[in-house]
Amino acid sequence: MSGKIVYDRLVFYPGDEIFAEGDVGNWAYLIQSGEVAILKTRPDGSEEKLAVLGPGRVFGEMALIDDQPRMAAARATQESTLVLIDRYTFSSKVKKSDPFVRELLQNFTLNLRSMAARRGPAGRASGD
Repeated sequence: MSGKIVYDRLVFYPGDEIFAEGDVGNWAYLIQSGEVAILKTRPDGSEEKLAVLGPGRVFGEMALIDDQPRMAAARATQESTLVLIDRYTFSSKVKKSDPFVRELLQNFTLNLRSMAARRGPAGRASGD
């Protein structure tokens, strides 16, 4: 009998916060069903919706790639079942990938964080 890896799943309901901006990230999430909004807090305290993700999409991976705090929040917009991917599992899969792919992941993450840091209070790039 061969072994089978079983991933934990959590169910979130509309409005449930999955994680907050600035949290330490120890998990990435795969959306099995439902919908999740990725939200960034503007300097005035309002929220900017960066993305709405559906089934098959992964989110929360940036904090696992670069070990930095969450740069945005994630909130369920409808009942959602999420598959949890822990830091160890994520890291072991990344380590098995081609060194070129690992470097691309690092660069994409760095570029995204850099772009987010330059955004102005109205959600537009500074100087726009």
